[in-house]
Amino acid sequence: MMLIDTHRAISVATSALIALGANTLVTGNAHAELGGTMAAPQADVGSTRRVLPGSAVRVRTAVDAGGTTINEYATSNGLIFAYGWQGPTMPDLTQLLGPYAERYRTKAAAQLDALGQLHASRVEQPDVIVETGGQMRSYVGRAWLPAAVPAGVSLSDLN
Repeated sequence: MMLIDTHRAISVATSALIALGANTLVTGNAHAELGGTMAAPQADVGSTRRVLPGSAVRVRTAVDAGGTTINEYATSNGLIFAYGWQGPTMPDLTQLLGPYAERYRTKAAAQLDALGQLHASRVEQPDVIVETGGQMRSYVGRAWLPAAVPAGVSLSDLN
């Protein structure tokens, strides 16, 4: 019985890592990436925009092919400094994290081997932090560039 449970745990972990490349956003254009520039409003088909109260931070919200809501946070000059997500599937973290994806994947896999934690992780590096959690059909997470978070913006604003 323990062998089956171990096999199942490995299968779930493998599925989560594969999900890094599985979904794409349902928008007219490719999604930007962490550290990139937010798309121009006229290019945003299928998404909504708003501004965080009390700040100049712009938020673009879209739903990916798996039904997960993704919030993209950008400074007033368009620099994407964070993402937050919640939904039934993991978003395409390879796409969202861009140049940070490979280092994230490597460190997340090492943490999984060391800790065996399947339902939540926090991968902290000097230039990027990624938090993920949840279970089947209920995933949440956020990723941000600590040095790029504008003054006055709280991490609790990033969801």
